[in-house]
Amino acid sequence: MRRALFMLPGAVRRSASVEQWLSAQLGELGAMVRESFALLRCSGPDVCELMHDGCATACVQDAAFAYVAVYKRHVSVGFFQGTELPDPVGMLEGRGKFMRHVKLRPGVGIDRSSLERLVSAAHRNVVARLGR
Repeated sequence: MRRALFMLPGAVRRSASVEQWLSAQLGELGAMVRESFALLRCSGPDVCELMHDGCATACVQDAAFAYVAVYKRHVSVGFFQGTELPDPVGMLEGRGKFMRHVKLRPGVGIDRSSLERLVSAAHRNVVARLGR
């Protein structure tokens, strides 16, 4: 089942509020947050960003495709159209109708190339759905 894109007006190329939030995240989780959001930013030249519900969120135009959230013991990289993404190694978690996420934990290895492929797929998905 496909849902309409999740639109968040106001995304900009580089957001001061996203930068502030990224800088405020401390320790190992903070480093994971910054590295994860850098992946989102690098997924395409058309990526914009904003803060939404306390999460740094990546968009193309106003269509959100991914976010980074920090919790007490992990960082989540979430995908708004996650159920539409190929996930051959089974990284995605969640049971909702549309969204999925990958949990990153300190001291637990992650298949970085698979995460990069998920981010790229999410970006390509939103670009295609925007008709660009």
